[in-house]
Amino acid sequence: MILDLAPLVCGVLLAVSGAAKLLGRRTAQVAANTVLVRVLGNGHRAAFALRAVGAVELAVAAGLLAAPATVVPGAATAVLGAGFVGYLGYAKATAPQSSCGCSARDEGPIGVRSFARAGAVLLCGVAAAFAGTAWWSRVARDPGWSVLVVAVAAAGLLALSTDLDRVWLPLRRLRLRVFGTPLPADPGGRVPVEATVELLERSLAWQASAPIVRSALLDAWDDDGWRVLRFAGVHEDARGARPVNVLFALDENATADANPSPAVRVSVIDDRTQEVVPVDLLALSGLRRPLRMV
Repeated sequence: MILDLAPLVCGVLLAVSGAAKLLGRRTAQVAANTVLVRVLGNGHRAAFALRAVGAVELAVAAGLLAAPATVVPGAATAVLGAGFVGYLGYAKATAPQSSCGCSARDEGPIGVRSFARAGAVLLCGVAAAFAGTAWWSRVARDPGWSVLVVAVAAAGLLALSTDLDRVWLPLRRLRLRVFGTPLPADPGGRVPVEATVELLERSLAWQASAPIVRSALLDAWDDDGWRVLRFAGVHEDARGARPVNVLFALDENATADANPSPAVRVSVIDDRTQEVVPVDLLALSGLRRPLRMV
């Protein structure tokens, strides 16, 4: 039963994630924070590559749902899952703070759930390759058990996804108010640096600076109400590539609960001359935040 229903479960998963990549409005924004930008050179190519992956996922999903009792769709799914695992391993090794881009909505760093979801696609593809009966025939034969198996599989995949994390945000805020923050308390009552870094990595400024940043956090200090975070980077212009320091300044008291979208100042400093390098980060990354409608 599990083998026969694997094409249905994996087909729906790939259809949802593929449609989000190919047709989603935030694909370019998410792609700018992935390792694809550094591999392909700019945000436009990264967005095109992410949309191409979405098209492949939709094609494989169509094969799983339309021809489930054949080997080719399941084998293609397994190859796709193995590719996801390899990509995540490369991204984690070369750019640990880059975004997964798995669903074109998740902009957080690559974690255990990202690898688990890619591994689930791989295993589901292997199972689908050995399906002996079409999923609709199995559902018609054993409707009760089939619904139970699909429901358990869907719950497991949702647990591996971060797309629904925002649904639980009000409960998390209530837990923080009642039990306090799990982060270690600062002697001066200040916001931990780790919390500021997490806030920065969710911002448009971080996404726009992704083509330049080449390191994890190197240094942090507070100055006149601002918390400055320093990263190493490489900027390429008419004079060629040169090492730079990328400085981000945020409100030192900003938190995800009190101010989830704080103003971020970005400065690019030449590492040799200590001069400010004029860079249009939005033009460099191809990002433009749409104006809000009233």
